[in-house]
Amino acid sequence: MTWETHHEFAAQTYVVTRADLVRYAGASGDFNPIHWSDRVAISVGLPGVVAHGMYTLALASRALTSWVQDPARVVSFGGRFTKPVVVPDDDEGTEVVVSGRVTSLDDGIATIGLTVTNRGQKVLAKTEATVRC
Repeated sequence: MTWETHHEFAAQTYVVTRADLVRYAGASGDFNPIHWSDRVAISVGLPGVVAHGMYTLALASRALTSWVQDPARVVSFGGRFTKPVVVPDDDEGTEVVVSGRVTSLDDGIATIGLTVTNRGQKVLAKTEATVRC
């Protein structure tokens, strides 16, 4: 793949519903009630049920691999959790939007900065990948 510095990738939007959280809990084994019970989530100071942080990071990874077209090209990937993704108890859920931009190119390796938002707020920080071009 040939990119230039500052190449912008098309934003990817993912809808997250409570049903997605149930499926992720089953797959990951993380059954913490903050991911399914408003009562528990609110009792610990959250605004409501929140998506698993690793699920949010997985959505960013999904966008990345769709952009680079081959997961084997990804050398490194990571991010920091900064805000929870609150998931309403309805059939519409909430949207997580992932955008990306090549921030540098060096000897066949592209560094891609990702921006991950929910309701206009960044939910992950320092989300970055290095990818073989």
